[in-house]
Amino acid sequence: MKNLPYKSMLVFLSFTCLLLTSCLNNSEETSTAKAPTEIGSAMMEGTSEMTPILVGETSNQAVWLEYIQAHNDRDLDKIAEINADDWEGYTADGSVLKGTAAHIETLDNWFKTASPKWQVKWMIANAAKNKDGVIEQWLTTGNDYTDVDPDGSPIFEYNIHDILFVDGKIKKINVYKRAQPVESAEFSY
Repeated sequence: MKNLPYKSMLVFLSFTCLLLTSCLNNSEETSTAKAPTEIGSAMMEGTSEMTPILVGETSNQAVWLEYIQAHNDRDLDKIAEINADDWEGYTADGSVLKGTAAHIETLDNWFKTASPKWQVKWMIANAAKNKDGVIEQWLTTGNDYTDVDPDGSPIFEYNIHDILFVDGKIKKINVYKRAQPVESAEFSY
């Protein structure tokens, strides 16, 4: 019985050391897990040096899928809801459209005379610091685009959309396209 306080103290010290050690290990693991993963680099608009591209917010993928479905369904209200107030669109031919109202009007006119459809094939969420040092959230996507021309012939293109998200809304879309491959066509840049 004389050793009971000594044994209790030894158990208490052992438990305290174990607790402190486990806390130290958890904080090291947490700090490592929170470090952003660099996946590339880019020269962001308005900058003169390459900046790291980081893993972005993958939650934006669900927003893009919803946005594409709204386009396929011709749901202009849903498209407007997902757009940021200062929405901008840049097409592969150099056209620029600014503002949600202009975007919706253009889509409404287009949908009356065409039947465009998109199918999302892949998405990469990425982020990088802009010229002001603010991390921007981007989603780069590959999409198949189909339609029918006025003669009834099918249209097919591969589209890349590079989308800037701000607070879960789409602020900017850059569209790049490539026609369906034609093996007999002459190769050129």
